[in-house]
Amino acid sequence: MNQASGRLSSVRRDWRERDVRVLIAALVVAVATVATIALFASHLQRTLVSSASAFLAADRQLESENGQPIPQAWRDKATERGLEVARMVEFSTMVYGNDNFQLVAVKAVSEGYPLRGEIEYQAAADSPREMRSAGPGPGDVWLNPRLLRLLDVTIGDSIEVGNLELTVSGLLIREPDGGFSMSALAPKIMMNAADVAATGVLQVGSRVEYVNLFAGEEAALDDFYAEVKPDFSPSHEWKSVDDGEALSGSLQRARRFLLLGGSLAVLLASVAVAVAARQYAVGQRDTVALLKTLGVRGQRIGRLYLSRLMIWGIAGTLAGVVIALPAFWGLASLTARLLERPVDYSIDWFALTPALVTALVSMMAFAYPPLQRLRSVPAMRVLRSEPGESGTGIVRDGLIALIAIFGLIWLYAGELGLVLSLLGGLAALLAVLALLGWAMVLLLRRVVGGGNAWRLALVGLYRHRKASLSQIAVFSMTLMLAATLLLIRSSLLDDWQAQLPDDAPNHFLINIAPDAVDDVEQFLAKNDLAKEAIYPMVRGRLTELNHEPVKQAVSKDREVRALNRELNLTWMNSLPADNTIVSGEWFEPGQTEGVSIESQLADRMGVKVGDVLGFTIGSQKIEQPVTSIRTVQWDSMRPNFYLAFPEGGGLTGLPATWITSFYLGEDQKLLLNDFTREFPTVSVLEVDHIIDRIREIVVQVTQAIEAILIMILAAAVVVMAAVVSATLQDRQREGALLRTLGGRQSLLVRSTMLEFALLGFFAGLLGVVAAEVAVWALQYRMFQGEFQWHFRIVATLPLISAVVLSVFGYWQLQPVLKVSPMLLLRRLE
Repeated sequence: MNQASGRLSSVRRDWRERDVRVLIAALVVAVATVATIALFASHLQRTLVSSASAFLAADRQLESENGQPIPQAWRDKATERGLEVARMVEFSTMVYGNDNFQLVAVKAVSEGYPLRGEIEYQAAADSPREMRSAGPGPGDVWLNPRLLRLLDVTIGDSIEVGNLELTVSGLLIREPDGGFSMSALAPKIMMNAADVAATGVLQVGSRVEYVNLFAGEEAALDDFYAEVKPDFSPSHEWKSVDDGEALSGSLQRARRFLLLGGSLAVLLASVAVAVAARQYAVGQRDTVALLKTLGVRGQRIGRLYLSRLMIWGIAGTLAGVVIALPAFWGLASLTARLLERPVDYSIDWFALTPALVTALVSMMAFAYPPLQRLRSVPAMRVLRSEPGESGTGIVRDGLIALIAIFGLIWLYAGELGLVLSLLGGLAALLAVLALLGWAMVLLLRRVVGGGNAWRLALVGLYRHRKASLSQIAVFSMTLMLAATLLLIRSSLLDDWQAQLPDDAPNHFLINIAPDAVDDVEQFLAKNDLAKEAIYPMVRGRLTELNHEPVKQAVSKDREVRALNRELNLTWMNSLPADNTIVSGEWFEPGQTEGVSIESQLADRMGVKVGDVLGFTIGSQKIEQPVTSIRTVQWDSMRPNFYLAFPEGGGLTGLPATWITSFYLGEDQKLLLNDFTREFPTVSVLEVDHIIDRIREIVVQVTQAIEAILIMILAAAVVVMAAVVSATLQDRQREGALLRTLGGRQSLLVRSTMLEFALLGFFAGLLGVVAAEVAVWALQYRMFQGEFQWHFRIVATLPLISAVVLSVFGYWQLQPVLKVSPMLLLRRLE
């Protein structure tokens, strides 16, 4: 009982010490920051995946393009695993209504469709739009609004689909899985899958696609896929939200940014705890010395401080989690309000793991080593106010900290590129700091004191050169991490907004005959519709790699879906603006040999410049060497291709149709009817819904970015406060001595603020340059963007840092200015 009471009183005494409060505050902020970001990232990830899953109308799709229905036994296996199941049948046919024929794309859906998302529907042309969770019933059909004019029918009329007469019961505005398929045709109708057989449209050899939809837990989906995959034929394709080029790029960028934000929070949290613990350890030297003179052994001292750390760690962790929960709920409510969705307050408790691990590692890898070293220091050495530290111990602590930081970021992010980019930026920062320290010693030792504020500031920097370099190191590291997130945020949002401006193309024209190209361009120009470049398109299969069948040449471990279907091939003279060559050279003028391949397809296939690709186009076979590898921005809503040939090259003489894209406002939709009448063979593909989905993701990620940035900056402020307080006593003692010797308050204030302003300026300059290095690596390796120097931030951040730190310096002087010098000196002794 007495021992417990003694420990409790010891904890109370510790709490009265400023250094202990700073350490616990750093741990609370660390846990709260990491926990809030982890919870919000998990919530946002669920929201993004839910939003993107609606894009498939399910969590997974299984497609069959061989004209054969997907076996019922597979759906039964899915149901046994607790998965929801629905079916679709998609085909093209002619429909008849009121003496008019029209080619349409038919989507026949079963009960349960859609499993994710909702269908946008209108009961009549002048009725408000509404969202429905089920498709049309048997005997009913929903039409694309343009079909009302093309077929001259109204709601309640009947149309004929093959042998079956269906009643028009509503308008299909948008289905959640409208998708982006180059073979899709518009306009579209939706009917019930139970009516398909009665139409008599589908016969042996008909071009039809059967699709099964699945929704449920990820583990169940993965197990089901693993069970049925061995029975797949080449025409079967298993799709997730990550497989659509237009949407997956935005999702991937969003996920990576959340990982980056969380990783920076982990780094800052570690720095905050390490700095606070270091200062606490320095303040405990006299206490340890006294304990040793009273006969307390080093092992007992180690256990004493370990038990204190455990108490502080538990208290700080619990307090951090308590703060994180309402912060997360507030962010979740904000996101739901912006997206006009119900608030999902469900908590993924597993998401708290990084915060708990951060607390544990921070205390044991950053806080405990400085305290543990005190137990081996001789009592007399500590009593003489000697450092009590060896270079070996500091190096060992540094190695432990480096390994711990690497492990924490690796645990949180799981991406080697992110870890190496951040640590590379830190390494560059430390190298520059070493040079700065050497230059500081050479230059400042020539400065002599005097009554000038600048001289006193420079002398102060030299006198506290070790502390100054340590402070610059921590300040610049903190500013580097905050600036990295700020710069990536700006670059990421700028890239997104540049790719998807308000007038981004939202309609594609497909199957344009060569002799209709000029007429189509004239129609678009006459109606002031700005179009993208128009490209030829040839359908063909990639069948050989270096004269071997491609499925033998490519490792079976690599799943390359592009090898199971026809690809859209093109030829072009100039490289599109949103494509970037990453290997090889673009076609020279007049060049007729070669092919350019998209970088992700090249990576999956293991293709490099110089390899020979073989294609089968109809009955013809062609071979061309790979002359370049390029990146493609699939979410730019412009025509993009996996494979491109030079004009006059391998595709010369092969039959081709043409494709382009353009922007059409909602109030101009009726122009599509005029276009369809004038060009009945040209297919119009509407992709408004894809753009809406991507913009929705951008809104969500923007909110996450703002929230993460605020929390990172809060952690940065705590780190700065902890570092500034490290030299508090020394600076207060010097200030009291200066006042005792007749120094004026104004001189003391100016010199101290100038000293901290110089520290802030150098730290800001180093931090922002190191951040640019890290951003360059992250932009290039993780976000596939082009790097640009951020001169405005480079110019302003050092000045802002100087002002903030000068304010901290003024805060340090308050006891000197408000208390008599003699009383302050007695208090500090």
